[in-house]
Amino acid sequence: MAVQKSSNDAQPSNATPPPPAAFVKVSMDGAPYLRKVDLKLYNSYSDLSESLGKMFSSFTIGNKLVDILNGSEYVPSYEDKDGDWMLVGDVPWEMFVESCKRLRIMKGSEAIGLAPRAVEKCKSRS
Repeated sequence: MAVQKSSNDAQPSNATPPPPAAFVKVSMDGAPYLRKVDLKLYNSYSDLSESLGKMFSSFTIGNKLVDILNGSEYVPSYEDKDGDWMLVGDVPWEMFVESCKRLRIMKGSEAIGLAPRAVEKCKSRS
């Protein structure tokens, strides 16, 4: 049985298409699965941090996963378009959304010395 769209179901030709999604894979050290998030759905690092805390809550004590702004046992990092791993929060939010290829929530002890060029990258792109 075929279903036909009526002319009332069509979008107006002057409608603005939604912005393209910015899906990235998210992994967490010790978690047996990956998640995928659309960064364009979030407005700030705090929003993203809260969402990631809920996604991986079964691998943390309470909501102690990632407090991006204040630090915690786990540290969120990301791979940028250049293939460099950087700490989440090192660059302005908009730049992060545009350059993030994937996220990794790693143990804080493994993040020491990560992204020493983050500040220089941010200055060179502005």
